[in-house]
Amino acid sequence: MSKGTRYLLVSLPTTISPSNDRDEALTALRSAVTTDYGTVLPFNIPDFKIGTLDALVQQADVLAKLEGTCEAVVGKVGDSLKAILEGDENKIADQKAVNDRPVDQYLRSFHWNRTNYRVDKPLAELIDMLQKEIAGIDNDVRSKYNQYNQVKTTLMTLQRKQTGNLSNKSLTAIVKPSLIIQDSEYLETHLIAVPTQQTKDFLRTYETISPMVVPRSATLVDSDDEFNLYSVTTFKKHSQEFLHKAREYKWTPRDFKYKEGGKEEERKEIEKVQKEEKKLWGETLRLGRTYWGEAVMTFVHVLALRVFVETVLRYGLPLQFVCGLVQTTPKLVKKARGSLDASYSYLGGNAFGRDKKGRVTKDDSSTSADMQAAGHTGDAGEYSPYVCYEFEIS
Repeated sequence: MSKGTRYLLVSLPTTISPSNDRDEALTALRSAVTTDYGTVLPFNIPDFKIGTLDALVQQADVLAKLEGTCEAVVGKVGDSLKAILEGDENKIADQKAVNDRPVDQYLRSFHWNRTNYRVDKPLAELIDMLQKEIAGIDNDVRSKYNQYNQVKTTLMTLQRKQTGNLSNKSLTAIVKPSLIIQDSEYLETHLIAVPTQQTKDFLRTYETISPMVVPRSATLVDSDDEFNLYSVTTFKKHSQEFLHKAREYKWTPRDFKYKEGGKEEERKEIEKVQKEEKKLWGETLRLGRTYWGEAVMTFVHVLALRVFVETVLRYGLPLQFVCGLVQTTPKLVKKARGSLDASYSYLGGNAFGRDKKGRVTKDDSSTSADMQAAGHTGDAGEYSPYVCYEFEIS
């Protein structure tokens, strides 16, 4: 996929050439842009069934919103790929293809998908199909990515329990059953993670922070760089008071119940979640790759429909127009549009004029305002004397 590529999808009446021929009109378009500012390629848009003028105006509004939706979905699927591949730009670029081809190749050889979107169907039906298509892509990718994220979060939590410090890691492999008083009617063992620097204060005070703490019951279970883990025995009826006071002293009571075979059970649980995470990673990646390409195709088909509808509204019937794709860069796109304005500003009537030096200027008079009110605007919301939509796919 080409980085830093900007596209202009331009539609002009074939009257820009003296012969009114479509091929000659495309040649005229190429001459207007020149290779200094970009490459002009033919972009074939079929003739669709045209309804009433009111319907076309409404469809123009719907397509404008749908284009924004499609662009957002392409971005969201791309973000999912970025997250799955941990930001590796080379790997991400390898996944971004349309029918196993780079985006620029797909655009260069674009043909309307007549199998999925039959041109003999009404425009309203085609728009509805494209809306459902992009909504389905968005829902499926979001659902799968959320499913993967949930499992990944579960795995990270389990792994942290194996690698954290004594205040939060799993104690299953650390605490021996002999350290825990079990099945006693009166006594209970508590495990307390004490910050290393508070160890002396803990040993001096733990017996007195609540009633009925068994004297000298504190036993060192394990240590790490941050905490010492002690077991302490109290009478059950004062357990909650002891735990409450321990928290006030910034000691961390650990909730632990000994379970036979617990260590092996934890190991199997981690292995199970690891396998599930790996499986879902592959499924999410494959879905992201497939749906990114399909989202791009839907986006481009919406653009094609939008250009067609705007062309009918702008140039009227009978339909005689040429559509070209200008491939340029972010730095040159303004000059490419300026060159098009210079060549075809006359199509805008009174909305465009020229200054004393012959440069094209836009007239903000009522004529231009009326054209904007009628919906004859470019992609930036400004009136353009010809049909032109700027976009990029990244």
